[in-house]
Amino acid sequence: MFNSIFRRREEEERVRKEGRLPPGQSLTQKFPVLHYGPVPDFNPATWDFRVWGEVEQEMRWSWEQFNALPRRKLVMDIHCVTRWSKFDTQWEGVSVRDLIDQGLIRLRPSARFVVQHAEFGFTANLPLEIVLADNFLLATHFNGEPIEPDHGYPLRGVIGAMPDRPDLKTTYFWKGAKWLRGLEFLAHDEPGFWEMAGYHNEADIWKEERFD
Repeated sequence: MFNSIFRRREEEERVRKEGRLPPGQSLTQKFPVLHYGPVPDFNPATWDFRVWGEVEQEMRWSWEQFNALPRRKLVMDIHCVTRWSKFDTQWEGVSVRDLIDQGLIRLRPSARFVVQHAEFGFTANLPLEIVLADNFLLATHFNGEPIEPDHGYPLRGVIGAMPDRPDLKTTYFWKGAKWLRGLEFLAHDEPGFWEMAGYHNEADIWKEERFD
């Protein structure tokens, strides 16, 4: 027990010295489960993923079709508004930027914001530039395995910090919706579930934008 505490403190001090630990955060070696509401059932035969709003053509992919989309892997540090941080996490999934670059999603010039729509009506909002950045992913896998149901299986939005890319804005982890079912592109911003409950709309980890 004491060895584990010592190792955690030692690791936390290392990432702090590297400038990777945002203010008010502490390192966790676990992966805490935090969400509102129950874990939804998943049926691959009926599941689909929809893209609509400020796009030239609405898109809808089945689970089989979604898994055939271009994929990439990322290593990122993730930071929860409840003050835990987890470092060097490995994610695999679909990049929205790749879908646009390959013409699979065609945005209208009016598109400026994105709302992630998840099961049970949950939503999370982000500016378009963050959704198109290299540190945002529609993730199906965590550390080489399918994401666990408590963490958003089969699909969740993920946003994290990349130490070698300080130019990329990083928000708290709630800005990536679990159990994701679609993306709505908008010309104007719309607050998501937690923003309407009083959380900060920008959620910048380095500015400690936790609450509005």
